[in-house]
Amino acid sequence: MKGSEKMTNKKERDIEKHYSNTEFVAKLRRLADAVESGTRFDIQIAGERIYVPVRAEYSIEHEREGNEEEIEFQIKWRND
Repeated sequence: MKGSEKMTNKKERDIEKHYSNTEFVAKLRRLADAVESGTRFDIQIAGERIYVPVRAEYSIEHEREGNEEEIEFQIKWRND
């Protein structure tokens, strides 16, 4: 199987995982270290290992609805 075929066979997912403050800080610190050093970031979410490539794009999103506010740190890339 070719690498590109393998990527397109991945099942769609939409998971939100909650972490303790300590766990969240550790993950952010590992992400920051990877971005700063220009290396791939690896993370396991709900039983699946995710490999974030160096070419990924980073953004911060702010949402407000009624009395609720949300900030999302987003990492996006394409598996071409």
